[in-house]
Amino acid sequence: MESFFYDTPVAGIIFLLTIVTSLYAFSNPQVYGKFMLHPYSVSRGERVYSIFTSGLIHKDWSHLFFNMFSYYMFAFTLERQIGSVKFAILYIASLALSDMSTIIKHKDHFWYNSLGASGAISAIVFSYILFFPDASFYLMFIPIPINSVVFGILYLVYSAYASKQSSNINHDAHFFGALAGIIITIIFNPGVLNHFFTQLLN
Repeated sequence: MESFFYDTPVAGIIFLLTIVTSLYAFSNPQVYGKFMLHPYSVSRGERVYSIFTSGLIHKDWSHLFFNMFSYYMFAFTLERQIGSVKFAILYIASLALSDMSTIIKHKDHFWYNSLGASGAISAIVFSYILFFPDASFYLMFIPIPINSVVFGILYLVYSAYASKQSSNINHDAHFFGALAGIIITIIFNPGVLNHFFTQLLN
């Protein structure tokens, strides 16, 4: 744990802060009311802060576990790759950008709320893919490795499809978070595209 804060301080702080805040919210319902993203209010200039605080809380234990497991798998390696400042900007900017479509889509739906760090985590995953396109992912219950690029394509296609279905999961945040991660990574590291395609061809 000490090495996390020494080598990857931003990823470590976000990791611990998200877990602690989520656990606190489980036993304090009022935290949900204050922290959840409420598109109706945000679109009217109120509770704008919830764009960021909504990423610090999760619906339940399983939601928190899967998000933090995904974060743990990719975030620390990515911060070592791009540096702490760029990692912080990538995470915070993607968290906000991933919610923009949700705010627009649900701006007139008073009872709609959204929470979780999925958008920012999607950004981390896809930024990681740009740097490590030859990496493999192991999905739960599937014993064979899936190439990261194939995984990324399937993820985007599924998120785009699922966002049009009736669901309590904010797939829009997954999709736009992934796109934000790709775009921000390319802006910070223009050479990553050449690296990405070189690795694919090899």
